[in-house]
Amino acid sequence: MIQIQSLSRNYGDFKAVDKVSFEIGKGEVVGLLGHNGAGKTTIMKMITGYLEPTSGEIRVDDLQVGRDTRAIQARIGYLPENCPVWPEMTVIEYLEYQANLQGVSENQIQSRVAEAIRRTALGEKATAPIQTLSRGYRQRVGVAQAILHKPDIIILDEPTNGLDPTQIFQMRELIRDLAKSATVIISTHILQEVQAVCERVLIMRQGKLVVDSRIEDLQTGRQLRVTVNNEQAADYLGRVAGVSAVHKVETVDELSSYLLDAKGDTAPEVVAAITEAGDKLYRLHPETRNLETVFAEVNRGEAALT
Repeated sequence: MIQIQSLSRNYGDFKAVDKVSFEIGKGEVVGLLGHNGAGKTTIMKMITGYLEPTSGEIRVDDLQVGRDTRAIQARIGYLPENCPVWPEMTVIEYLEYQANLQGVSENQIQSRVAEAIRRTALGEKATAPIQTLSRGYRQRVGVAQAILHKPDIIILDEPTNGLDPTQIFQMRELIRDLAKSATVIISTHILQEVQAVCERVLIMRQGKLVVDSRIEDLQTGRQLRVTVNNEQAADYLGRVAGVSAVHKVETVDELSSYLLDAKGDTAPEVVAAITEAGDKLYRLHPETRNLETVFAEVNRGEAALT
């Protein structure tokens, strides 16, 4: 559905997005994860046609940003990080105004507004001026304007930013409901948000895409944590059959800990290698990778595109 090929955006010598490529299929719920400044919002602005790429290509089915930007925008519902609203308008007035801007036909505006209000649970605030609403309700208004024209792609930039725990739970439920009828892309720097509502994660670091994986697949990569009395044990541990990589974690009180990327049950072979080397084994246990550990690896510069 969405194809991104070698997408870049430069500001002078600074590369905000650097040759990023990925595809998103119809009906997927994808989290775009990374620290502030990683390039997430820049990518979203380019997909939605609000920012021109320096190079690369963005396609939605047979449409291409640049050549068919207006047609692509008609298929997208977009919630920017700070959703622009007119505070003096009531919720209904604002949504009716947005429906006109989005090309909803006159005879469908009332029904579309009513449906958007129902789906975002804004009924009790429908006639309230937007300036009187809490941050959580304003976010709901932003989502409501994004779905008025029934887009098949919904892009949400930091949808839970600034919300309290109850509002976050409500926003997650709303995102799950939206995902029943649309492809959803969520940009965030909060791990829990991706874990809670997404089925796939794209992790950005310094403008580059470093991880592209389904959430469930992240947990299939097994690691062994080993602690021995040798700071050079990585030399022989890396030669153990079934061990694809060795990462030194720390050395404390002359004991060194390593994470071994291991396939299958390699623990006996690891123990045998330690014994053969004449070292003492102090600790050996499995560790399963999850989104948190992968994100930590990314920010240590250890994770690679998957």
